Amino acid sequence: MNILQALFFPPEQPGGVSSMVPYIGERFRKVGWEMEMFSLPKRIRNKGQDEIDFASFDWRPYAGNAIVDKYIQTYKDYIWWVKLRLSGQRFDLIHAHHPIAALAMKRIFPDTPLLVTVHSSYERELVLNGRIAEGGPEHRFLTSIYGELERQADRLMTVSKSFAQYIGTYLRDPDSTIVIPNGYDEKRFKPVPHENEVAQLVAVCRLVPAKGLDVLLKACAELRKRDAKFVLHIIGDGPIREELEQLSQRLGIYDDTIFYGYMLHPEELMPFFDVFVLPSRAEAFGSVFAEAALCLLALVGTNVGGIAEQIEDGINGLLVPPEDPVALANALETVIGDPHFRYEMARAGWNKAKDIYSLNRVISELKRIYVSFGPAEADAEIAADAGDREGEA
Repeated sequence: MNILQALFFPPEQPGGVSSMVPYIGERFRKVGWEMEMFSLPKRIRNKGQDEIDFASFDWRPYAGNAIVDKYIQTYKDYIWWVKLRLSGQRFDLIHAHHPIAALAMKRIFPDTPLLVTVHSSYERELVLNGRIAEGGPEHRFLTSIYGELERQADRLMTVSKSFAQYIGTYLRDPDSTIVIPNGYDEKRFKPVPHENEVAQLVAVCRLVPAKGLDVLLKACAELRKRDAKFVLHIIGDGPIREELEQLSQRLGIYDDTIFYGYMLHPEELMPFFDVFVLPSRAEAFGSVFAEAALCLLALVGTNVGGIAEQIEDGINGLLVPPEDPVALANALETVIGDPHFRYEMARAGWNKAKDIYSLNRVISELKRIYVSFGPAEADAEIAADAGDREGEA
């Protein structure tokens, strides 16, 4: 089969989907499948001129709002780039990992089966980051896109049960959405034996309000009042970095906190920490929790979205309510003060991540779906060969 994996961000970008899909492609190519990656370069801006229409709703009443106008122009740019780079090519199947990629591909390749995985909620992030109002025109436009994806795609997929329930409120047939949690190559995320005299806490994320890092800093200030010993490492960059650094200074924990900024391969450093903590306000899946578990870190997160599906409280990590610095401080105090309990949770998290979030599991599930949409004359031979050799890959 000849499959196109359509991303929004270039695959060299760090993070869940952008870092996962190239490894999926590599595994499939090893067993004889043709798989190409496609994405929109950041340098492509304001090139597209096509008129835009959606089959399920009229977007024009929302025009004039900055978020909507930018979304529509990006959609036009993606169409322009697809026409320029893929004109005349043929694919047996297209698997898109972003709504814009999906809709652009369907427009250019209307007769090619289209699968779409929705990995995150752009509108929820914008609401939590204070950029749009819930229920406002931008929010209504962006949530309408889910219905358009349902109309255009041959199969709609997402990465967690909780996120499937969320987008289901905007779909005609929510029960048809398939849930396939993300998977990770264990070769990239390996435990490294180490002993830290002081507990090392780490958060890896984009520095935006949705990730709750202000709550984390307040929790660490509470820990400092309790004379708990720790160092907090924050890996990532974003629009609120300066604000967070100033907050850490006001809270008196700046000397206990290290801001690294952007890092292309944080997985190379992650195994040397002890606890991964991220008090997100919303999370469709939370890929970095699975990645941290594969590095044998104890997990502390909020009881929201896909995080709560990954963490069984007290078994392979600790869950706390969002927006609660004291509860977060209590959880962190527990894992800082009890290294044995911390290790047992980390070991349980590692076992679960290897079992449920393995790349082989994702490939097996995708292979079954791909074959169901592929050309019948090649399916049996390819599927059998892939099954025989998958373990070797």
